[in-house]
This record gives sequence, C-alpha cells and structure tokens, in this order.
Amino acid sequence: MDEKDIHKMIRVNQAGEYGATRIYQGQLAVFKGDPVIQKMAEQEALHLKKFNQLMIENKVRPTVLQPIWHVAGYLLGVTTALTGRKAAHACTIAVETVIDQHYQQQLDQLKNYPEHDALRQLVEDCHLEELEHRDTAIQEGGESAPGYNFLSEVVQSVSRLAIWLSKRV
Repeated sequence: MDEKDIHKMIRVNQAGEYGATRIYQGQLAVFKGDPVIQKMAEQEALHLKKFNQLMIENKVRPTVLQPIWHVAGYLLGVTTALTGRKAAHACTIAVETVIDQHYQQQLDQLKNYPEHDALRQLVEDCHLEELEHRDTAIQEGGESAPGYNFLSEVVQSVSRLAIWLSKRV
C-alpha cells in the first residue's frame, strides 16, 4: 500500500467523520440536549479530531467537497430530525450501514501492512463505535420510521456517493 492510498483513506475518513458531526449537529438543533444523539455526536467529534490530527501528521489535504459536506450533513440532520426521532435514527442506521462496509474494507486492506498499525487501530476503534451507533439507532426505533425503506435507500446511496467522491477530490 503506497502513500497515495493511505492519503485517500485518511481523507475519506476525515470527510466522513466531518459529515457525521454535521448530521448530529443538525439533529441536535432540533432535539436539543437529546442524550442518545448527544453521546453519538461526541464520539463522532472525537473521531474527527483524531483524523484531523492524522491529516496534519501525514500532510493530507481535505476533500475539496468539505464545504458541501458542511451544508449537506447539517441539512440531512435537520431534515430527518424534523421528520421525527425515528427518522433521525433511521438516518443513523443507513449511514452507519454504509460506514460499516467502508471501514471493514479498509481493515481488510490494512491487515497486511503492519507499518500502518496505528491507522488500522484507529479505523477499528471508529468502526466499533459506528456499529454501536447503528445498534443504538435500531434500539431507538429507527427501523419503524415512516418511509424507512425509502429513506434508508436514499441516505445509503448519498453516503456511498460521498465516499466515492471524497476519495477522489
């Protein structure tokens, strides 16, 4: 795995964690002080902080799409929250389902490169917390949100597109 591949991983993960913080900020604008969403938001903020640090250490530029993720993430959070708590949690389920696959692919790639153990460990730690977020959102009734299947498909498609784009630009 070359430096270019590592830079792509760091860039896309930072972009994803940034987008996640914006989604939760949008949801918290509607559900002020919600302890479940607040806890997930705090974990995402910590993930973002760690990937920001990796970007500095490895001289990785952020995606040029970050201003779009800034607005889009917040709007997704506000929109799903305005639809109701279950819709907000449905959004989390959808995003974290895609992130589960994304992080697992990275872990599969990184396991053969012990020189990148620190990155692998960070991805693994974030991955476990993302799975916890998905499970929490399921427990909070996200799968019973009105229009769950449609909402889930849209959010998953947008998430996959954001990953694809963030790796490249």
